[in-house]
Amino acid sequence: MDRKRIAGLLSSTTGLALTVGIAFVIVIILIFVLSKEPGRAIYYFFVGPFTKSYYFGNMLNQSIGLIFTGLGIAVAFRSSTFNLGGEGQAYAGAMAATVICLSLPSLTGIVGGTAAILGAIATGAFLAGLSGFFRMRWGTDQLISSFLISAAVILIVNYLVTGPLDDPTNSMLTTARIGQQYQFLRIFKPSKLDISIVFAVAAAIATYFFMQRSHWGYEMRMCGINREFSRYAGINVAKYLMVPMAISGGFHGLAGAVAVMGTHYRCLKGVTAGLGWNGIAVALIAKNNPVAVIPAALFFAYLDAGARAAMLHADVTFELAKIAQAVIFFLVTAQALYGFFTTRKRVAA
Repeated sequence: MDRKRIAGLLSSTTGLALTVGIAFVIVIILIFVLSKEPGRAIYYFFVGPFTKSYYFGNMLNQSIGLIFTGLGIAVAFRSSTFNLGGEGQAYAGAMAATVICLSLPSLTGIVGGTAAILGAIATGAFLAGLSGFFRMRWGTDQLISSFLISAAVILIVNYLVTGPLDDPTNSMLTTARIGQQYQFLRIFKPSKLDISIVFAVAAAIATYFFMQRSHWGYEMRMCGINREFSRYAGINVAKYLMVPMAISGGFHGLAGAVAVMGTHYRCLKGVTAGLGWNGIAVALIAKNNPVAVIPAALFFAYLDAGARAAMLHADVTFELAKIAQAVIFFLVTAQALYGFFTTRKRVAA
């Protein structure tokens, strides 16, 4: 590794550590301002997720969806395509998986579960792929189209959950419960952690090798670096306006299916709320490296778990985690934009 790469890596790591440190300092300041027992609140915020197997398992479980959405965003960003529709794609994936599971109650878990997962992936891939197709055909901005499609899809799924598919026997806004044969195996009771965490880690590793070692992955990365050069090199650039978006949407749809089949066993209203936006932050923290998405997702889940533990054992609210996540999201995004504009300046010079 040459000096330039080492310097870049150190600079990136230092910037990330500074970002996390600032977020934690803000959380501590807020705890001192808002809490009557700041020492207890700080202890449970930072240490609480590791004090009980239930807290720790739920933290790991929450990271599963973030790994999948982070992978989806990482693939899109590495290819210089932009997917801001993750919220709607994950939500639609959750609804698709639920509908398939409820429609096929007599099938075995393997057959029906596979159909539900593939249906969720296809739903997310279709929604994100639309933005890629619009960009390929008419030059439509993917940021705008993916966001607008997602906003419309969220309203449609909300209508289905609260209307035609609402469970009249349940006081919550939710569909009926899926069959037990479609529920993922729990592996760390009494927490909600299920077997899908193994698949999430495997997906991250597989995505890394796909992006770094496969022909398609190479062409996607080349298009992400310089589309004009890629076009002159004979790469079908138009195809890579659509394919990365479809892959990204597929990962988001899979996150929605996992939320239903692994944790909630039904499609609640807003069951995947936050997964799409947090997935962007996870990918940015990981620098769009699929393997680094795993610790980045665990870190975001840790913030949530810490806030929940502090809320249960002290006098602070869960919004502490949201503030910390918002600060990290803001600072990491600002860092990414700074890097983008400085790179463009160097190219122009």
